[in-house]
This record gives sequence, C-alpha cells and structure tokens, in this order.
Amino acid sequence: MTKKEQLLRAFRGQPIDELPFLPRLDIWYNANKARGTLPSRYKNASLKEMVEDLGLGYHYIIPDYKAWDGEDRDVDIGLGLYRFNTRPYRLEFHNMKREITADGKGNFHIRYVTPVGDVTTCYHYDDQMKRSGLTLNVIREHAIKGNDRDYDVVGYIFKNCEVIPDYAKYHTFMDDVVGDNGICTGYVAAWASPLHYILQDLMDFETFCYEYADNREKIDELSETLTPFFDKIFDAVLHSRAELMLCGCNFDRSITSPKIFAEGITPFIQKQAAKAHKAGKFLATHPDGENWGLLEEYIKSDMDVADSICPAPMTHYTLKQVRDVFGKKITIWGGIPSTCLLESTMSDYDYEKYLETVLANIGDGRNLILGIADTTPPDASLDRILRTAEIIKRFGPVK
Repeated sequence: MTKKEQLLRAFRGQPIDELPFLPRLDIWYNANKARGTLPSRYKNASLKEMVEDLGLGYHYIIPDYKAWDGEDRDVDIGLGLYRFNTRPYRLEFHNMKREITADGKGNFHIRYVTPVGDVTTCYHYDDQMKRSGLTLNVIREHAIKGNDRDYDVVGYIFKNCEVIPDYAKYHTFMDDVVGDNGICTGYVAAWASPLHYILQDLMDFETFCYEYADNREKIDELSETLTPFFDKIFDAVLHSRAELMLCGCNFDRSITSPKIFAEGITPFIQKQAAKAHKAGKFLATHPDGENWGLLEEYIKSDMDVADSICPAPMTHYTLKQVRDVFGKKITIWGGIPSTCLLESTMSDYDYEKYLETVLANIGDGRNLILGIADTTPPDASLDRILRTAEIIKRFGPVK
C-alpha cells in the first residue's frame, strides 16, 4: 500500500496495512541545509530524495512559501499573500500601483496607491530566519491600523483583484515530486474565512480586538467585501486535481477564541466542506495551537482533517482527549509534540515511554495519521525520527 493510499484510507476511516506515520520535515531540512548540517549522506540530496531514501513519505500540507521563480515573489506578503509555485491560482491586482522600498536590514516597505487612498505594509525576512528553516515572513506593519479609510482602501484593492486558476506547476509538483509518496494538498489560504484573514494578516491582534468590539460594522463590511474574493480562490483550487484542500491555519484559543470561531469561521468552513464533499474531495485545516474550547467548533464545521494537532505537554489536551471528542468525524494528522523530538527536552528512554503511552491510548487507530506537530524542529535528531517510525510500526495494521 502506498503512502497516498494509506492517507486516503485514514481520511475515510478504513482499515490500513499499518498505522500511518508521516512527519513534516521541510523546515528541518531547510534549516540544516542552510547551516550545512545535513547528514553527510544527504548533503547534496533534495528533500524528495532524502525522504524517499528514508522511507518516510513526503509531507505536503504546508507549502514552501519561498519556492517562487519571479523577482517580485514577495511583493504582497504585507497583505498575507505569497506567490509560491505550487499555489493553484494566481492573483492579478488592477487599478492600483505599489511603491516598494527596502532598508537592507530585512525590512520591506510597500505602499499601495489606489484612487480611494493609500495603505502601507512592512514585512521582514532575514538570514537568521532562513537558517531556522522558516519560509514565512513576519508582518511588522499591517495594512489596517484602525481607521475607516484603511478599510475602504483594502476593500478597493480586493474588489479589483482577479483570481486566475493556474494549475501547471502545482500538477507537475503533484506528479513529479509528491506522487504516491504522500498527498499533494491544494492550498487555498492560511485563513479559513474573511474574518480570519482580517484577524491574522490585515490587522495586528491588539487593533483587531479593539475594532471587533468598537467598530464591528466596518469589520463586517470588509468581511462582506472579501467574501467573493475568498470564494473565487476556493473554487479555483476546487477545480484542480487536488484530493485534499487546505483552508485555514494556526487556530489557537488565545487568538481565534471559541466565540470568534463560532461567529466568523465555522460557517465558512461549513460552506467550504460542503463544496469539497460535493466534488469528492476532503477539506483540511491546520489547527496547530491550543485547541481548548475549539474542538466542538471543528466538529460543527464538518472539516475532514485536522492537520498538526499538537497535544500535551505543549497544549492543554492529550491526544486521547482530542480523539475522544473527534471520534470518527475528523482525522487527526500529527499528535507527537515537536519538543519531544529534542534530546535536550526528553531522554531517549522518556521519549520511547511517551510514544508507547500514545500508542496504547489511540484505540483502533482509525482516522489517525501520526506526525510531528507542528513540524520537526531543526535541532531534532534524525536517529530519533527514524526510531519513532520503528516504534509506530509495532502498532501493526489499523483494523
């Protein structure tokens, strides 16, 4: 049974020849490659070549945000938009222009000039972030700073944004890189709804809290303006060959509270899930934070896969507690906290005991893909990763 077949059967809650284990290794690989610390055997290997040699499968839920061929690939990061090659669509902005400046210290300033006014953003990326394996940038200045004019300008920008399906590079990556060694997820967005987009990328969190309480009318108005844009990118991915679609990342009780989730995120995931299911596809989100109080909303949303569930000791819930709530309704992908992979955090003995406890408390293993949540840290030992795979094989087939 191929890795892809294992994953699809896990999504459906079907028997599998063995409990799937598919760790996310891209950040680990990128960091060690940048540092020159990859194992000598893999010094000149691609990530694909390395995971194939190790027999670990190719984890592709979160993309490499830096994998872009054009010179202007990073231009709209201040709006939370990345132009990586495997995105199944492209965006063309009309009736506005950008003024771009860089300070040589990793800060990039963008001014969006439109007929209804201007907004400015700033994002940051430096060599230290690269050595850490990160491909996401940090937004240091958000487009909306808490005045009504910013809402109007951002609304204008997205009213004048054209969404164009663009599948060639995505489908090539699906066939030539991931193949049957994993699932090549169709990336919609890091946000699961217009409100989530505003919260996550268009405002800093403190501003959002004040605006959500004191200026709800403008937030609701912008959410309504963003909805057609959001629907167009979802539909573009829906019509690709993607079997699993990703829409929404980084849920956490401290930011996406149960109240905010219920009001502004759950209804949109429900809509997306209905579309995906009608097309014979699965819908995933990436809720890799503290999920206390949110699990019930995930069930209401009708999502199929919760990627990168991170349990205790890093968060409030154990993996067993999450599985008890989800039952067979949502497939968990993850379940092994990243800190456990660090020898400085756990001894080999304690780690193996931890894994044995995990395996003893997962029931029949259906609707479960074990992985490292959120991702394998750069300082993790490759030997421990391989030992993890050996221990998980002891579970035997999923019946």
